[in-house]
Amino acid sequence: MDTSAARQAIFSRIRQAKNRPSETAQSELDKVQSYLDHHEGGPRPDIGSDLTERFRQQALRTSQTLDEVATLADVPQAVARYLDGMGIPKTAIGWETLAALPWQQAGVDVAFRPPVNEDMVGITGCFCAVAETGTLMLLSGAATFASAALLPETHIAIVPIARIVGAIEDGFALAKAERGSLPRASNFISGPSRTGDIEQTIVLGAHGPYRVHVILVRDI
Repeated sequence: MDTSAARQAIFSRIRQAKNRPSETAQSELDKVQSYLDHHEGGPRPDIGSDLTERFRQQALRTSQTLDEVATLADVPQAVARYLDGMGIPKTAIGWETLAALPWQQAGVDVAFRPPVNEDMVGITGCFCAVAETGTLMLLSGAATFASAALLPETHIAIVPIARIVGAIEDGFALAKAERGSLPRASNFISGPSRTGDIEQTIVLGAHGPYRVHVILVRDI
């Protein structure tokens, strides 16, 4: 669903209520861009030089599970192996960007569409992964719908090792360099959904997937 028109209408009403023009002036946009271009970043912790190992450590710390394969063509077999090991049927929905992988040969039935209530497994790629926190950065789009990582009980994410960056700031910088601007939704996922609201006991799967399984890909 395209909500751009509704969002623009809301912003216009807010601006009018503040006695400002309904449309953003170019001078305002230039001022924001100048700030972003010249603002210095804050201090960062030392995460070491091996970003892949740091990502592994942090992913495990946030209750994610990990596998590693040589190429993208090996991903469907890794997905089948994981689902068999968890006792989960090999049926999933996935991003359209993954449609060319050999899913049928691996015995995995993947529908490339947004999920519905009955879909238990969602397979996505990622824009990049953040070593500092073990976080996945996903950018929404027509073929990379955010719901695939948020609605199914099991989220399987394909992460090229070459797309692991040091910090979240690096993820934003990479998006700016490659995309120019961020899409409608940018999601940062650090393990399964969790809450500690009840008796301060951590419960997984409270507001999203119970499981996040990451498949690292060495070569693309």
